[in-house]
Amino acid sequence: MKALLALEDGRTFACKSFTGPGETGGEIVFNTGMSGYQEVLTDPSYRGQIVTMTYPLIGNYGVNHQDVESDRVQVAGFVVREYQDCPSNFRSEQSLAKYLQSQGVLGITDLDTRALTRHLRTVGALRACISTHELDPAALVEKALAVPSMAGCDLVTGVFSKKPYRWINGAPAAVDMDLADMDERVWHKTGGFRVAAFDFGIKYNILRNLEAAGFQVLVVPAGATAAQVKQVNPDGIFLSNGPGDPEPLTGPVATIRELLDYRPMFGICLGNQLAGLALGGATYKLKFGHRGANQPVKDLETGKIEITSQNHGFAVDIDSLKKENLVVTHINLNDNTLEGFAHKDIPLFTVQYHPEASPGPHDARYLFDRFKALIEKTHA
Repeated sequence: MKALLALEDGRTFACKSFTGPGETGGEIVFNTGMSGYQEVLTDPSYRGQIVTMTYPLIGNYGVNHQDVESDRVQVAGFVVREYQDCPSNFRSEQSLAKYLQSQGVLGITDLDTRALTRHLRTVGALRACISTHELDPAALVEKALAVPSMAGCDLVTGVFSKKPYRWINGAPAAVDMDLADMDERVWHKTGGFRVAAFDFGIKYNILRNLEAAGFQVLVVPAGATAAQVKQVNPDGIFLSNGPGDPEPLTGPVATIRELLDYRPMFGICLGNQLAGLALGGATYKLKFGHRGANQPVKDLETGKIEITSQNHGFAVDIDSLKKENLVVTHINLNDNTLEGFAHKDIPLFTVQYHPEASPGPHDARYLFDRFKALIEKTHA
């Protein structure tokens, strides 16, 4: 089925839909991973975005129920060079097209994704619109211009769980208490350290890694207050990833600020940015973001280089954290942007990248053990 992709700057790409008729808009970005498209599709950090895969052949291993990072497809649209409709993998349960169709997400193929990616690298991430209904370039460009800007937009509200839940044996488990009524009864009497994980759009594999590190995990909504977290008496606080601009999230920033010296704290991606804002730092929008499984990051404490998986369009201004009580721990070797920091006086550290995504494949998994060691130190 004929389709058209239009960018806000007037450039258009003729293409075809492999999921049937439809129309969608969002900020268009690119991901440089050679695999992992199902994880990309279900990552809440992609909320409101149309994702272009730079690897040309997509769909060849199908999809399954195990490799999801949330309970639904999160992307606004999906762009590939060549869609493969006959998957061949022993874990495949259905085709990518049927998976997207089941959730009403538009997928397009047969366009020059290399040219599109080079354009986005040059001019930066753009608003875009894809349609099988409106094939007039000028008219579709106008629709792209009407898409809300990512900057200043709170996208967390649309992705976080509205009720708390436990993560047990690799799956979410409901709790029989409302957030306002929860106390220490929510935890098992025996088990590992207790971690309250803020859900700003948390990926399932983060929860899997926290559980694998021996933690009991309680996921709390993004709007949970500091008082509500304190009443369950966790041993540690985790700040999750999530979509969009961190600056509009004034409520979570205030909550994090109130919890800074309460328990050891670890943040990933958006959690890193929110912690930076809570400590008086500033954030800004990157030109085209970091999205893929091949970003080199240097650990300034050890001198080691990690191959990391990343997905963010905003970053903490490294100069805004040049304070006596803060230390930059990680930097991106591609552009020298901030990839992690720690506090000298209180038990807090964060990273911008995704250690749970196994890019190296295990270059950054030590961070979950570091979090555990930090909690153990406070109990010593």
